[in-house]
Amino acid sequence: MLSKLIVGAATAATLMSGVAFAQSSTVNGAAGGAITGAIVGGPVGAAVGGVAGAVVGTAIDPPPAKVVTYVREAPAPSARVVVKEKVVIGQPLPETVVVTPIPDDPTYAYAVVNDERVIVEPSSRKVIQVIK
Repeated sequence: MLSKLIVGAATAATLMSGVAFAQSSTVNGAAGGAITGAIVGGPVGAAVGGVAGAVVGTAIDPPPAKVVTYVREAPAPSARVVVKEKVVIGQPLPETVVVTPIPDDPTYAYAVVNDERVIVEPSSRKVIQVIK
């Protein structure tokens, strides 16, 4: 009985140190979520953690500085775009909003919505960053 308790305590300590290590490491996105999920919840935890990590990892990665600079300095469109929905990082812009590709980096586009400049992923229209 005592040996089972000691083994259980050692296993729990090992798992907790793995969780702390996974949270402090530089691994992010799907890989980091999968590792953390596997440590905490086994194979099912790995699958759930991988999906959650992918969502968080893609929302956090900022665009390159040259893209941010371009969007800050680009002329605003002549037509003012106002939408009722709040502009939220990770959510797509409404179809009524025109997005303009970044000439030197077509993996990004931008729009000016509700007087805010936003950087988006052109294919999904997902907001990556709001320029303040």
